[in-house]
Amino acid sequence: MRDFFINALEKLIAVVIIIMLIGVVIGSLAAMFGGGIEGMPGGGFLGGLVFLVVGLIYVVFLGGFMYLGLGIYQNTKATAESMARMESRG
Repeated sequence: MRDFFINALEKLIAVVIIIMLIGVVIGSLAAMFGGGIEGMPGGGFLGGLVFLVVGLIYVVFLGGFMYLGLGIYQNTKATAESMARMESRG
């Protein structure tokens, strides 16, 4: 049962990362080509490009940390199983 939840979390993280990527792309396009409010500067092409680059860096970092947490869990589980096998052999 525990493996089901860990595997489901891994799939959920993948879905969240994809949604975040779509949001960054849509937000950057809106900043590049959106009109802006009258009297206030709009994002412009450069602003949208900065939004895209910073957003992608953010998604990579956040996704990396999420997968790092899952990797720590899986590594700890494998280490515990290995130590139990070594203990049973003598």
